[in-house]
Amino acid sequence: MPDEPRILIVKLSSLGDVIHAMPVVADLRARHPGAHIDWVVEPGFAPLLRRVEGLGEVIECAQRRWRKRWWSAEVRREKQQFRERLRTQAYDAVIDLQGLTKSALVVLSARLAPGGLRYALGNRTEGSGWEAPTRWVADRPIEIEPRIHVVDRSRRLCAEAFGTEIDAPPRFGLQAATRPDPARPLMVLVHGTSRDDKLWPETHWIEFGRRRVGEGWHLALPQADAVEAERAARIAAAIGAEHCTLWPRMSLDAIVDRFGAAQAVVGVDSGLSHLAVALDRVHLQLYNFPTSWRTGPQPAHGHHHQLSVEGAAAGEPPTLEQVEQAWRQVAP
Repeated sequence: MPDEPRILIVKLSSLGDVIHAMPVVADLRARHPGAHIDWVVEPGFAPLLRRVEGLGEVIECAQRRWRKRWWSAEVRREKQQFRERLRTQAYDAVIDLQGLTKSALVVLSARLAPGGLRYALGNRTEGSGWEAPTRWVADRPIEIEPRIHVVDRSRRLCAEAFGTEIDAPPRFGLQAATRPDPARPLMVLVHGTSRDDKLWPETHWIEFGRRRVGEGWHLALPQADAVEAERAARIAAAIGAEHCTLWPRMSLDAIVDRFGAAQAVVGVDSGLSHLAVALDRVHLQLYNFPTSWRTGPQPAHGHHHQLSVEGAAAGEPPTLEQVEQAWRQVAP
């Protein structure tokens, strides 16, 4: 491996998965400070990656959109342009952190430098998708212990590929353009998620919010669609509209800066909650299923001001008092 290798990371989606993979950039730079690291990702997540310290070019690959109109001349042209872009640069290492057929096809399209190698996950890990073609395409499929946190999985794969040790907590390197204002404590309540069975009861949000307002916090409620907008409005009305700001729908790029201005985030298991972890905010992540070991904030990662809170049984949300107790542990 050259002292200043060119490395291509392939992690296409989704929001939480992309965030969880970010620390590999800092890990790779710790091993090779002069490395040039590029990343292939779906366009929706590209603005987020362009904020990651130490990352070079972010290459957009619109596979989701292409599948919907695969027959059109426009899509054929875009796919050709993407393949040509991947072939303009020869890489010393191409690392598939997705582990799916769609990412394996991207890895196969990339051009290797003389002596360059393709690396990929060689087995399925608990709770994650994995498809065999990713192993077939790799020059070096790397097997990882099945029960592992998703952040550690990507870091371990890269450490095995480059022969290094993981000897520090993960560093996400995500940069926001804003910072918290100590004179106006702001807490974001991430109440929305793509699955209804991950939601926290509205009555809990209202009471939790009222208690935080009593401590001097101002609350912000994001929304991604009409359902979330209606829920946010109900929660804010019950707490007191003067204490709440309803964020409009906005780009992921804008969301990062809104989060950057917050001191704390409390949220359900969703991509936006993982964003709070990456930005190193005081954070509670609420789980209705026993999966926080795999995706939630971990003390072993140095996140002592961030906690996962699980319900007592699968499908059962955490109680209000559970969340209150956790808040007392992390409150600034």
